[in-house]
Amino acid sequence: MARQFDHMGDVADQGAGICQTYRFVVDARLRDGTLIEVPPSSGRTKQYREEHMDEYVAKTESRDRALITGHSRGLGAAIAERLLERGFAVLAIARDGNRDLARRYPGLTEVAMDLADSPALARWLDEGQLGRFAAGAARVLLVNNAGQLAPMGAPGRQGADAIRYAVAINVTAPLMLTDGFVAATAACGERRVAHVSSGAGRSAYAGWSVYGAGKAALDHHARALQLDAVPGLSVASIAPGVIDTAMQAEIRDASIEAFPNRPRFEAMKANRELASPAEAARQFVDYVLSARFGDEACVDLRKLPPAA
Repeated sequence: MARQFDHMGDVADQGAGICQTYRFVVDARLRDGTLIEVPPSSGRTKQYREEHMDEYVAKTESRDRALITGHSRGLGAAIAERLLERGFAVLAIARDGNRDLARRYPGLTEVAMDLADSPALARWLDEGQLGRFAAGAARVLLVNNAGQLAPMGAPGRQGADAIRYAVAINVTAPLMLTDGFVAATAACGERRVAHVSSGAGRSAYAGWSVYGAGKAALDHHARALQLDAVPGLSVASIAPGVIDTAMQAEIRDASIEAFPNRPRFEAMKANRELASPAEAARQFVDYVLSARFGDEACVDLRKLPPAA
């Protein structure tokens, strides 16, 4: 089930295309400060959301649009903020909202969804919000950022359900979103898909067989998409480097048995070798919006030559 955030203490739950309104719902703060409210007696459901999206996108006055996953914290939050600063209207999907970004940027629309729930994601894609959001865009991006590190450890200790959950987030959701994105943006002139990859998808680490396999899948997906040569579509799978996020804290909290390379990451933190989310996001967004994007299917931001 997905729900639209309002950050006012009330939510509109969306399940299989149905909106249930509690007390009142404020779905967006428009650029002129107007709050859109729906009283519970109105009975407006899917029609309201469709009308609201058209009005909201029109009032942002931006022909640059971006869909991003995992914007509630870390690198995803920093990428979303960087895009908003550059004038993009952003549609963001995560389990939890980002109150700070929603308060400061009227160009942000949030959808609450657990991306491991593949049937819910399929319903959301069928419901059409992505197509309405992208309508009229001159340039539209998809940033598949959401990721799941667990389960760590060798096979036999990972757990079937934990593996299913990780693969759904790390592989299934990005592939579903890419397919839905390409279909929904067929009328847009310039389309770019950016997977957030990792060095773990390109070099093997003990304890990271599930996580590494997921990132390697995104890399290979990008290679195949380049061969598909979809008109107007550019794609790259981008490793952003080692970033000081909650995922790094999770790595340092792991047992040596589960992740034998833990001391290396502890040393990087102690030696202040981790990039900040803001700096990594700056490099990531600058590259995604550059003329070089799509020249290579798999990119490591740390190894890119300086822009000409």
